[in-house]
Amino acid sequence: SLPSTSPFTFRKLAGCTLFITGASRGIGKAIALKAAKDGANIVIAAKTAEPHPTLPGTIYTAAEEIEAAGGKALPCVVNVREEQQIINAVEKAVKTFGGIDILVNNASAISLTGTLETATKKVNLMMDVNVRGTYLTSKACLPHLRKSKNPHILNLSPPMNLNPMWFKNHCAYTISKYGMSMCVLGMAEEFRGEVAVNALWPKTAIHTAAMDMLGGAGIEKQCRKTDILADAAYCILTKPKTFTGNFIIDEVLLREEGVKDFDVYAIAPGHPLIPDFFLDEKKISGSQQEGADGAKAKTESAAAEPSGPVAETFRVIRGAVSEEFVRSTRGVFQFELSGDGGGTWYIDLKSEGGSAGFGKPPVAADVVMSMSSTDFVKMFTGE
Repeated sequence: SLPSTSPFTFRKLAGCTLFITGASRGIGKAIALKAAKDGANIVIAAKTAEPHPTLPGTIYTAAEEIEAAGGKALPCVVNVREEQQIINAVEKAVKTFGGIDILVNNASAISLTGTLETATKKVNLMMDVNVRGTYLTSKACLPHLRKSKNPHILNLSPPMNLNPMWFKNHCAYTISKYGMSMCVLGMAEEFRGEVAVNALWPKTAIHTAAMDMLGGAGIEKQCRKTDILADAAYCILTKPKTFTGNFIIDEVLLREEGVKDFDVYAIAPGHPLIPDFFLDEKKISGSQQEGADGAKAKTESAAAEPSGPVAETFRVIRGAVSEEFVRSTRGVFQFELSGDGGGTWYIDLKSEGGSAGFGKPPVAADVVMSMSSTDFVKMFTGE
């Protein structure tokens, strides 16, 4: 799927040492395997040394896969909540491979719960792993990164979007992920010219063990493979250290790199995908290779939307609209909603490409439904 002129065709990470937290499974392991194909050295800094009862993989099984892919692996037991474990792993990495060129802060904890429903131990876990762990791992690696020819720190964290919608239902998690993003803001400026510091985030949901637990059976059909983040990470980590302070969306970057076929990344090609957290349509429309007028129109319509459960539901609906749905439905639906986040909303499954959002539909509605916003959300979330 990648053009022959892309950076993927060269072994740019050969001999580089990557320190990756949470690399025993999921996104961290995918990034490790991508670099291993170049012949990179991978420090697997993760806490799973013994097989987990429900989650696949340990630091040792990941090491075997990395070696089989062509890299060298150093499995280290690291719980990023324990500073001494981080320091010990960094020292072992430097002793084994002679230095550290790249740090990927991938380890993360998640609990999508409201303020009153989030146990204190879960709050502590998310703050300790996501914010404090990222900060302390960066601090431990930076003296060694500064000695590298092309050093990078890459945090798996989102662009900071202060739309209250992203705080309302999982305040603690949002704070913790934005804490990782603030590390990018601060460290990119602090170490400008010395170390590149960037953030990477997916446009759509990614299929991992965590996603299975959060979404339940069948969720994988609405997700992309971890490969898309691995390819995007590779693009970032092979750029010069002057490329810094960026908040990158995987699909946007890969389109700029010349990738056209995104079906290869889908678990179920052609199936509607779930948009990921923290991304309003207006935040990414300008980078989606659209004409200026199209981007402007999308931005204006998104900017006018209220926030809340209805807007969140329409965000998911927009992500699910496809040409296939338009062909099979051929209908325009208008919703007159009362209550929180109410007003006029629409789903257009008749016009080319389809659309959904706040306000009146672009063409006359075939069906107008009046209901409370609470019932609307329940209807579209299967409740």
